[in-house]
Amino acid sequence: MYSIKHFIGVAICIVLVSACSESSQQTAADSDHTPSADYERGAHNGRLLEDGDFTVELAIFETGVPPEFRAWVSDGDTVLSPNQVDLRVTLTRLGEVIDNIGFSPQGDFLRGDTVIYEPHSFVVNVTATHVGKNHNWQYDSLEGRTMIEPAVRDALEITTEVAGPGIIEEVLPVYGRIVANTNQISQVTARFDGRIETVFKSIGDRVSAGDRLLQVESNQSLTSYTITSPIDGIVTVRNAGPGEQTEGRQLFTIMNTATVWADLSVFPSDVARVSIGTPVRINSALAPDPIMGSIAMFMPATQANQSIIARVVLDNTDGYLLPGGWVNAEIEIAQHSVGLAVRKEALQSFRDFTVVFAQVGDEYEVRMLELGRESGDWIEVLGGLLPGTRYVTKNSYILKADVEKSGASHDH
Repeated sequence: MYSIKHFIGVAICIVLVSACSESSQQTAADSDHTPSADYERGAHNGRLLEDGDFTVELAIFETGVPPEFRAWVSDGDTVLSPNQVDLRVTLTRLGEVIDNIGFSPQGDFLRGDTVIYEPHSFVVNVTATHVGKNHNWQYDSLEGRTMIEPAVRDALEITTEVAGPGIIEEVLPVYGRIVANTNQISQVTARFDGRIETVFKSIGDRVSAGDRLLQVESNQSLTSYTITSPIDGIVTVRNAGPGEQTEGRQLFTIMNTATVWADLSVFPSDVARVSIGTPVRINSALAPDPIMGSIAMFMPATQANQSIIARVVLDNTDGYLLPGGWVNAEIEIAQHSVGLAVRKEALQSFRDFTVVFAQVGDEYEVRMLELGRESGDWIEVLGGLLPGTRYVTKNSYILKADVEKSGASHDH
């Protein structure tokens, strides 16, 4: 069941995101932005730019080649040879990054000399010169971009980091189970056999060293003495009842679970990659976060499936790891320094890409990523993001929702 606080929080987010969208749309309107679906298209599905009878059809072509500009020019009903026109395009991206594009004739069109890298989001300035006359156009072609004011950003708890180098761990995934640390188990017996007079503890009781467990009347001296717990722990076995004789048997078992063992199965082909002291990350369904440890020893015998047990000693003071429970683990077998990495929580899907949202002032825009190795909270970035870029980490899904609501699409 969701709490009232949960629904109130969702409602606030919806209101704030709506406000962000309205702010973004107003900004676009102020810059005379025409939605991409509204412009007039030509025979090659490009944008028609008209100055009287002089017309340039400009399109981003990306079939079988990296994205590039192509243009077809006409004057009235006359299709002009590409040799007759000098065409220049300038793209101004977020953060005042400028791309200057020249064109050369190819067949019946002018072909741009620069790859139009993603995102295709920019202010476009076009200059065409024909028989000594210049024709100029400017329009916005924006996608994956939104604006959020600082107060709204803070209210939505949107946080950012600067992208930079990172460490990617190479891990070996394994499975295992939690077992009791036998060094922390005590079997309690009577020093002098006799009749049990009183039992103070039961199975499941937590005890401290020195707590009374039972009182026994000695058969030899007929005097009573108290048996106490030798360690801190939990009573897991009680084999004593009032009026019974101790008869040399184990009366209590006390287990201290402040530390436990994780016995992990490592197959022979992987054993050479693992050594004593190798760091291990343990993941349990009962623990909210991974628990770190390191390999303490290898058991001297193979299991029925020919695997070898690598034993990890784990701090269990929080009590999340219960003996007998199954766990999965990642054994760190190498560390790789990478030039650029981002947090996995920052990743969102946009069109057919995995993206993060770069921040420039109060504006945010997608960056299409080429990704590499990953481990833990981090993933390597091979392309699509410049080192030093500030990007959204926490709550980036809010930006994705705002972009999708605004309808900014990939449309040329």
